[in-house]
Amino acid sequence: MNVKEIRELVDLVARRGIASLEIQQGEFRLRIEGGRVSGPPALAEAHPLPVAAPILYAPPQPQLPHPAVAIGPVPAMVPQAPEPKADPNLHIITSPIVGTFYRSPNPDAEPFVKTGDSVEKGQTLCIVEAMKLMNEIEADVQGTVVEVFPQNGQPVEYGERLFAIRTR
Repeated sequence: MNVKEIRELVDLVARRGIASLEIQQGEFRLRIEGGRVSGPPALAEAHPLPVAAPILYAPPQPQLPHPAVAIGPVPAMVPQAPEPKADPNLHIITSPIVGTFYRSPNPDAEPFVKTGDSVEKGQTLCIVEAMKLMNEIEADVQGTVVEVFPQNGQPVEYGERLFAIRTR
């Protein structure tokens, strides 16, 4: 679990008013306690659990016939789609949570919306699944869908662009 994921969990505890949250993954244990009025929940403890015995065996590594050659630098991040041009009538809907983006209510159903569809305020645009909960994302404006950014089944981050809607 990385620092970004921990921060997202702390924000989730704060937004939902959860009293405490404890997660254990292998030897890592994290406990977040909420309920403080004067700020975000405190990170009570985050430390690895003691290991019973060290691993003494590592499988042999294959030998390469030729030394590895560096081709060039590896990019730090996968580039996102370019930002749309500044258009005062273009409204971007972003993900309110981290999860998996789904365009339809089930794999056999048609997508909630497609590029070119007219949408009304409050209309369901997609589902973002987070921790086995299906969260319907609704349009907060009326207009026409110009672009759908993520692919169906793709993980999305908090604040990531989901839809571009040209407002009416």
